[in-house]
Amino acid sequence: MDVADYLALRFLIAAVALIAIHPPAISKLSRLDRGRGVALGIMYGVAQLVQTEGLRHTSASVSGFVTGMYVVFTPLLAAVILRHKIGKWAWVAVVLATVGLGVLSLRGFSMGTGELLTLASAGLYALHIIGLGAWSTPGNAFGLSALQMVTITVVCAVGAIPGGFSLPSGTGDWIAVIYMALIAGAVALIVQTWAQAHLTPTRAAIAMTMEPVFASAFAVLFGTESVTGRMLIGGALVMSAMYLVELAPRRKFEAEVQHLGQ
Repeated sequence: MDVADYLALRFLIAAVALIAIHPPAISKLSRLDRGRGVALGIMYGVAQLVQTEGLRHTSASVSGFVTGMYVVFTPLLAAVILRHKIGKWAWVAVVLATVGLGVLSLRGFSMGTGELLTLASAGLYALHIIGLGAWSTPGNAFGLSALQMVTITVVCAVGAIPGGFSLPSGTGDWIAVIYMALIAGAVALIVQTWAQAHLTPTRAAIAMTMEPVFASAFAVLFGTESVTGRMLIGGALVMSAMYLVELAPRRKFEAEVQHLGQ
């Protein structure tokens, strides 16, 4: 499938599933929350398209590292946009996580069109993390997730219009798309939205750098890759960043970004 077609179908299935589970979820959102949900969905949908276009012009490993730079952009943008001071332990954790991502992902690096596009997507992901951290609450998490899914679907569908729209060709492909829509899409976004009602954006961004660590672990577990020194060192650095934000004095992070509510 064309990438935009795949993304539009994936998020459409996720949106339909969330609305079917709780139809009034979006209508129960306040007007302000609906506006915020649309804004978050646009940021995430555009980030998906830009990241995917960037991947056409660079390697997967470099794309993974550059995308992971949202761990750097998140505290920087949070400090600028929300004017809150970021604690020194958070910066140490950001550096550890960034180096760990580099060890896990990089095998040569050059800055071209693909890298610049991917860097732009990382900035959008950082803005999405900041927005979720500031606007999500346990009460609006489901409705906000459903509205984001609908908006992401529209954004990706617009991206799919130029080349026409195609569907998966076989049962196996449909199963893969449905899995990505429901588990890696709907469930993941609900969990992230709910969790960010309880976490500051920088803490969330650092936690999300565990993604390549989990990817490496599953690749080894399912026999597609073998354990390497890069995996062990890079994974250890990322996990060290995780432990640092959990073990450092909590007050260093609690005042970092407030939830804005209504």
